[in-house]
Amino acid sequence: MQEEGLDNSWQRHQRHHQALVAGLAAMGLEMLVPEEERLAQLNAVVIPEGIDDLAVRQQLLAEYNLEIGAGLGAFAGKVWRIGLMGYAANQTNVLHCLSALESALQRQSHRFTPGEAIKAAIAVYQ
Repeated sequence: MQEEGLDNSWQRHQRHHQALVAGLAAMGLEMLVPEEERLAQLNAVVIPEGIDDLAVRQQLLAEYNLEIGAGLGAFAGKVWRIGLMGYAANQTNVLHCLSALESALQRQSHRFTPGEAIKAAIAVYQ
């Protein structure tokens, strides 16, 4: 952070957050927290009705070496927590996360157009 600078770090996290949110929206996923109250480093994503939270997280870990957090307390089974922190906040990780989530949600018959999440994220990066 010393080399990058605080302002640049905040901007980088915000950019990757925006790309992630765009990709999630393209899959029909919603954020829990209103836009004006969000922290770019921790993204709470509402789990769609009928989606098996644990099965998705297990598939992501087993097949993609990707770990996303489960909801805690009253949000257990209702949200996923996706972190974009520090060095991990980069385009490669955002696109990997979106691609892996697409695969996991397709297995659960979640309705969306495959490939649109990546397109939406890339549009933010351009």
